[in-house]
Amino acid sequence: MWVSLKFPVIAVLLVILSGCQSGNLGDLSTFGDDAFTNNDLSDVSYYRDDELLKQGQVQFKAKNYGKAYSLYKKAVEVYPKDPVAWIGYAASADMVGRFDSADQGYRILGGMIPGRPEYLNNVGYSHLLRGDLVAARRYFLKAYDIDPNNPTTANNLQLLGNSVSFAKRG
Repeated sequence: MWVSLKFPVIAVLLVILSGCQSGNLGDLSTFGDDAFTNNDLSDVSYYRDDELLKQGQVQFKAKNYGKAYSLYKKAVEVYPKDPVAWIGYAASADMVGRFDSADQGYRILGGMIPGRPEYLNNVGYSHLLRGDLVAARRYFLKAYDIDPNNPTTANNLQLLGNSVSFAKRG
C-alpha cells in the first residue's frame, strides 16, 4: 500500500511545483529572487585596514609617483571619505602631471579639510608645479598664517622664492 500511494503523491507534488515555477531554474539564485538581481562581487578586493594607504605612502616616499598614483587612486575608491587617501591621490597626480586628477582631489579635500596647512601647502605646491607662482604664494601664505612654525610651509616658501629667480620657460 505504501508503494502504491507513494507514486501518486510524488506525481501530484510535481504537478503543483511545476505550476509554481514561471521560468527556468537557472534563473533563480540561492535566495529565490532572480540571479541577475544579485551583484557579482568577484572583482572586489579585500584590503586589510589601511594597506593601500601605507603602500601608497611608501611608493610616494620612494619617488615612484606612478605606482603611488595607482595605489592612491584605488584607495580613494575604497576609502572615499578619508582625507589621507585624497591628499595622497592629489599629490601623486601632481607629480605625474595629471593636474586634472589633482584638481578633482583638491576639490574634494576642500570640503573635508579646507583650512588645514597640509591642504593649503599641497594646493600651493600644485600651482608651483604648474608655474602659477601667484596662486602658489597665496596658498603658502594662508598655510603660514595658520601655522607659522610649519616646516613644510617654510620649505615651500623657499622653493617659491627660488622659482621666482629662474627664467620662465614656455
